[in-house]
Order: sequence, then C-alpha cells, then structure tokens
Amino acid sequence: MTSIKDEAERCLKCKVPQCSKACPVATPVPQAMQLFLDGSLRDAGALLFANNPLSAVCAVVCPHEKNCHGHCVLNKKGTPVQWYRVEEYISQFHLETCAPEQAPHNGKRVAVVGAGPAGITASLLLAGRGYGITLFDVMDHIGGALRYGIPEFRLHHASLDHYRRLLDALGVKFRPNTRIGSYLTGEDLFNDGYDAVFVAGGAPRPQRLGLLGETLGHVAFAVDYLRSPDSYSLGRRVAVVGAGNVAVDAARTAIRRGSREVTILNFMGPEQVAAYQDEVELALIDGVEFLHYSKAIRVTDAGVTWVRVVRVEGEDGGVDFEDDFGVSGEVEADAVIIAVGQGPSAHAPEAGLKTTQAGLLETDEAGRTSRPRVFAAGDIVTGPRTVVEAVAHAKLAADALDERVRGLSTSAVHDLTAPEAAGTGAPPAGPAGA
Repeated sequence: MTSIKDEAERCLKCKVPQCSKACPVATPVPQAMQLFLDGSLRDAGALLFANNPLSAVCAVVCPHEKNCHGHCVLNKKGTPVQWYRVEEYISQFHLETCAPEQAPHNGKRVAVVGAGPAGITASLLLAGRGYGITLFDVMDHIGGALRYGIPEFRLHHASLDHYRRLLDALGVKFRPNTRIGSYLTGEDLFNDGYDAVFVAGGAPRPQRLGLLGETLGHVAFAVDYLRSPDSYSLGRRVAVVGAGNVAVDAARTAIRRGSREVTILNFMGPEQVAAYQDEVELALIDGVEFLHYSKAIRVTDAGVTWVRVVRVEGEDGGVDFEDDFGVSGEVEADAVIIAVGQGPSAHAPEAGLKTTQAGLLETDEAGRTSRPRVFAAGDIVTGPRTVVEAVAHAKLAADALDERVRGLSTSAVHDLTAPEAAGTGAPPAGPAGA
C-alpha cells in the first residue's frame, strides 16, 4: 500500500475534478491535496471542515467507490487516487487539534432536534454564525446513527467525542435523553423564545417483514441490535434477513461477538446486494455467508424458512422477480436479525407539519417545511441515506433557516398567531431526494 503522501502526489490536481463533481458536498479535493503537500495541514483541515463539518466521519464511512474514488480520472488508465485516506488524515488531525472560538452571539436562538449527522452539521454551522443553539436528542450521547448504528470497528466513538468538544467550544448546549414531540413539543420551544426549529430526527424505527414469527424471543431488529449489542445473546448460528449496509453491519458485529455461522438472506442476486461492495467483501472475509435469490417467508423457532426467487424479464423490458415454490429451505439459526429498512419515529416534533405517505417530513429542496420557522434535513426527510448526503441537505437547510430568521422582524419572531406562523405561505415543493 502506498503512503498517504504518495497518494497525494499521485493526484493530478485536475482543473475540473470529477472526484469533487461526484461528491454530494463538492469536496475541494485538489486544493486540499495541494495544501497537504505544501505542509499547510491546518489550512487543509480548515478548508475541509468549512465545506463539510463531518469531513472526519465521511472520510471513513462514505461510499467512496460511488463518489470520489469511483470518479477519479485515473480510473480510465490505472489506479484511482485514494483521496479518502488523505482526507481522513487531514480531518482527524484537524478534529483533534483545532481550537474554535465562540462566535459573537447574534441575538437569535435555534433548537436543533436530533444529534445525528444532520443535527451535528446544522449545530456547528449555525453556532459558527452566532446563533444560540440547543441540541436535543433522545439518547445520552451525540452521534445518532453514527454512534448507535455504525459499529465502532468501522467508526471509532472517539471521533464523535471530539465533535462534542467542538460543539461545547462553540457554545452549543446539549440536552440528552430528551424527546421533542411527546412531553416537550415544538410549541413549547417557540414559547420559550426559540426563533426557529431545525428537525433532524433521523429514521430510527425498523420496518417489519410482516411475516409470522417476528415476535418470537430469538428475533431482533438490526437497528435495535446495533444500538446495544451487549444486550443480546445471539448464539452460534445467526440468520440476517436483508442485504443492505445495516444488515452487513449487524452480521459483522455478530461475528465479532462470538457467533460462528452468520448467513445473510438476500432477496436478489450477488450483483444487486444493496450494501457497499467494500463492506460486502469485508463481510465475506470475516466469514459471513450470503444466500442469494432467497426470500424469507416465515420465522420459526428453528430459524428462517425461505423460498427461491427467480429473475424474469418484465413486459417493459425490465427485470422482475418471482417466487419459485419448487425450491425452498430453511436457514437454521439460534437468532434471527431483521434488516429490511427503517422509517421515521412515530413522534413528530411539532403538530401540523406535513408528511409524505411514508411518514417523512415534507420539505422543499432547501429543507423548508409547511411551517415557516421549522426546517428539516437528513433521514427524517429523505429516508435512510449516506452521511455525506445528510450533510449536504443540512447545509442547504441551515442556509435557508439563517436567511429566514435574519429576515424576520422582532415583532414577528415569537408571534405564533401571525399569519406566517399559521402556514399560509406557498406550500413546499416536496421532499428533498424523493
């Protein structure tokens, strides 16, 4: 493996960098590479964090093959530059050594609901512009899916602890173990003088298979298992239903916690596994087995009963899948983990916000909800997406919030009876990323 410096030297510093164009936050790769090579490590870190406050996280967990790495111009004739290795080095150094100063208070206060990727991003950006920020979360630490969904062998919690230090330095007040939408509401926030609410609650609720057996004692939802794997005794054999990133994370976690036979049931073929290819390859190395074209039809005390799925050509020329009940079987398992998707929490931070049929918050492309002073970003709007997509969406929503709040007159800021507070403005265009 080449050194990090060698990787930076291999970069062509393209005038029109395809790596940056393919990145959801348009990371300034050539400029950061050059600053790194010039020995201006602090300037390189400041550049990356100004563009992407979660640069230190994205360098580790992004789907690089789909973004920067996969679009490097050197792909055409050789080996693409592993920019993410350089980014991780720069960003981790910056995260550990930077000493931000609290910005002068602008007289405005914002409540950020949810301390996951979008919430952390919004808090850092808005605090840097002088807003008084209170960051609420139902858990006891910041991170959301970063801490409670991604295993620590992929993303070290120490990095998230450094982000907490940054938030503290910028004057952000963190209220853990607090759910907005049940005993505290969005209306309470406005009554207490918040000028705007930024909703970044994520999509933590697991989706069901809708099959018999899901309530049995040896069954767990992957998001619950990953949140606190110490609470579960899975046994030697584990069956995981689903083949996305959460399923693969659960399978690899089970292997590391003593399970010896872990099988992932994938509805489609090996070329259509939803998880990142790098993670699939590592799962195979870890010892996880994949059972492709297999549809779970029942969870039993002994494991998971499945039926074979076959590919068929659709009438429109596309590919469809049909059950072939002539081929079926059972994956014997001491525990079954269900990982077939996630949705938003049942608790809305404020009554009256428009939602989609999927229960997500309805916003325009800049995160404006159906109430003028409530903005939203991240998985609560788009459904489960990548961290860098949550950052990109949060940046847009933070800008829109900033523009809105600074444009409000003093008399209108706290007046919930004003016409604009009743949601009489133009309706939002629809959920971002839909």
